[in-house]
Amino acid sequence: MQVAVDWKNSLGFSALGPSGLPVELSGNADNPGLSPMELMAFALAGCTGMDVISILQKKRQPVQAFQVRVNTERREEYPRVWTHVLVEYIVSGEGVEAAAVERAIELSTQKYCPAYNMLKHAVQIDSRFEIRPA
Repeated sequence: MQVAVDWKNSLGFSALGPSGLPVELSGNADNPGLSPMELMAFALAGCTGMDVISILQKKRQPVQAFQVRVNTERREEYPRVWTHVLVEYIVSGEGVEAAAVERAIELSTQKYCPAYNMLKHAVQIDSRFEIRPA
């Protein structure tokens, strides 16, 4: 994979990757765009979320809504790396089995999601899930 970021002004960049979809990056409030750390959190949530929903669909779980939340804590001093990450999976649907959700998360976090598996070597990642009625 190859991506490129082009400097626009101040701390504003425009990014382009293999998908061809542009992403605006920003390091301050003067430029609209996502911060690099925000993008990393989105990548983690999207990667594991795609795995989990795919597995739940294969298990024929009656999921009606699904959300992944990533909560991060950072150091105050530089480099301001994450010190802890909590990934929360919120599954909605009548009759969704807790064991199926737990197994889907386990497969994603232990086997399939490269973002999770790279980050877990750098920071403690915990996860939890909640099943809500539809």
